[in-house]
Amino acid sequence: MNHSDKLEFLFQNISILNGAGIKTVKLLKKKGIEKVSDLLWNFPQGYTDRSNFQSLDKLEIGKVTTIKVRTVKYNFPRMRNLPSKVLCEDLQGRIDIVFFNSREGYIRKVLPLNNLVIISGKINYFKKKYQITNPDYIVPVEKENYVKKIIPKYSLTEGITEKIYRKLIEQVLQKIPELDEWHTPEILKKIGNVSWLKSIFFIHEKKENNLKSSYYRRLVYDEILSNLLALSQVRKRVKMPKKIRKKFDDGIYKKIIKNFNFSLTSDQKKCISAINKDLNSDSKMFRILQGDVGTGKTIVAFLASANVINANSQVVLMAPTEILAKQHFDLANKMFNSTKVNIAFLTGKTKENIRKKIRENLLSGKINFLIGTHAVFQKKIQYKNLGLSIIDEQHKFGVKQRIELSNKGGRNCDILLMSATPIPRTLIMAIYGDMDVSKIHEKPKNRKEIITLSKPEDKVDEIILFIKKKINNGNQIFWVCPLIDESKKLDYSAAIEKYNFLSKKFSNKVGLIHGSLDKHQKEKVLNEFLNRRIHILVSTTVIEVGIDFPNANVIVIENSNKFGLSQLHQLRGRVGRGVNQGTCILLYKKNLSENAKKRIKILKSSNDGFFIAEEDMKLRGFGDVLGFQQSGIKNFKLADPIHHADLFEIADKDIKDMENNKNNLDKYNILLKLFDRVDFMNKINFGND
Repeated sequence: MNHSDKLEFLFQNISILNGAGIKTVKLLKKKGIEKVSDLLWNFPQGYTDRSNFQSLDKLEIGKVTTIKVRTVKYNFPRMRNLPSKVLCEDLQGRIDIVFFNSREGYIRKVLPLNNLVIISGKINYFKKKYQITNPDYIVPVEKENYVKKIIPKYSLTEGITEKIYRKLIEQVLQKIPELDEWHTPEILKKIGNVSWLKSIFFIHEKKENNLKSSYYRRLVYDEILSNLLALSQVRKRVKMPKKIRKKFDDGIYKKIIKNFNFSLTSDQKKCISAINKDLNSDSKMFRILQGDVGTGKTIVAFLASANVINANSQVVLMAPTEILAKQHFDLANKMFNSTKVNIAFLTGKTKENIRKKIRENLLSGKINFLIGTHAVFQKKIQYKNLGLSIIDEQHKFGVKQRIELSNKGGRNCDILLMSATPIPRTLIMAIYGDMDVSKIHEKPKNRKEIITLSKPEDKVDEIILFIKKKINNGNQIFWVCPLIDESKKLDYSAAIEKYNFLSKKFSNKVGLIHGSLDKHQKEKVLNEFLNRRIHILVSTTVIEVGIDFPNANVIVIENSNKFGLSQLHQLRGRVGRGVNQGTCILLYKKNLSENAKKRIKILKSSNDGFFIAEEDMKLRGFGDVLGFQQSGIKNFKLADPIHHADLFEIADKDIKDMENNKNNLDKYNILLKLFDRVDFMNKINFGND
């Protein structure tokens, strides 16, 4: 097999391997193992060490042990289904070697009487005697080297034995090629100066899967780099077609700013400056605007919109719900009140005669700014000169979906995504590497920090008194529960039960919203709350994102110990959005776990969403922290943003250096293939080919 054949071998289906029958292939597919190379990334979870021989007076029950003994006596049963036994001894003691379902002839062959043999297996203790049942290895003493000293243990799906799996791995390791090094000496030095092939062998055969080992880190770096390279290619493809520069003055911008009763924060100014630079360039803007709850992202987006409109282009903003879209529409009308900007509102509920008029005015250019739900991107909606698409609260869009949104606007349309979900820096690199990222950390100076309190659930009467006072002072209340109905399995409070409880305390001033309601029912209840016809809104986590209720200043979160930190922070951000002080009350059951205590302590000590997201990731691991596993690229096989944050930083810098120096990246194509990034790239329609 020549070098190129060996290379191709890595990307073939595992069915080409001996022992990979139809059943095995099907079972391994469940574990995400389809190609030969996939076997390489399923690293051992541990190792069995058979290198240390033990005398029979020093055996440990339950431990895999290797012994050197002499066979003494056979005991073959006369009755079926009983095990065969071979008594063995050394100078310090005796042990039974037990066989189930083995023929007498086989046992006599592998364990001839009065011969010294090497036996390896797990030590058991039965009827006051040590024994090894169905040993893993039995060899004559002169063939001691045939016993594998270090045996890797893999995480396997049910139906696949260790023996079958190791056979497959061994085939791959025998045929794996020595690949030309793709890293420069400078990069290699940063990651430990070990080769790709040596790292693979050490991890699968040499007891080296420590997260901090140079062999493991080398492969992790390769995976991170492949991810960032793929995202870099996406970014390059998006920006490749030249767009018409948007030329504008600050006429409309100044009119809007003049009417503000507040000053922009320095972060807002920086973000506007970066966006304006993108708008004025000949490369398509593809940027995400990240900001914690209440940092004024929408203000930034609307000021950017003013400049785009000033450049004789149209703007569209899409929000996930009608009520959030309506809030944006109302704010836009206030901001653009002193200008001649024509703003329209479009949702699925918009009547056909109004919808028809909107279509006509968009096509003629009479409408400058369209705000709405997904209806703004319907096929029938055509723009005269769309220059900016703003997508709000679409933080879970994957790479493919982002590109599709970008394509809808055409070559000259810039894209701005907004997300109120704070994301740790390492995850930003992994998820949004195809985009430019702007962050707003600062909150407006008039915005007060939310007071966070924690109370055991048996103090609920105190909380009732507290919220009665708040309601009497004109405030509104969120009361959040984890589940809709009472669960026998999970000790969670139910929203419906709490609604019934609070309704008795506050007559007809309590509303209920949860995920089982349809869209129209939800929006009806939310509108009632927004218009103050409801004092208390009992809810599941559906109120977590997006909607602004300036009069809601208290949120009570039941079973707060059951929520993740980031989710608690998002929920907390639903209050204190007006001029009044916000209060968040975390209710918890007694006997909290240590992790739950840590979460509550962190939340009480900080209102910084980015800090909280980092801490959340440390406590829970990165896979579950924000629900970003569907980001468009396959989940990481090896990399962990917590343990390998430094490698993310190094890879990010290396990618930027390569881009700035316009390096030929062809040598990394093998890396993209090894980590399944090529298939991902091929599935994306960039709309400019």
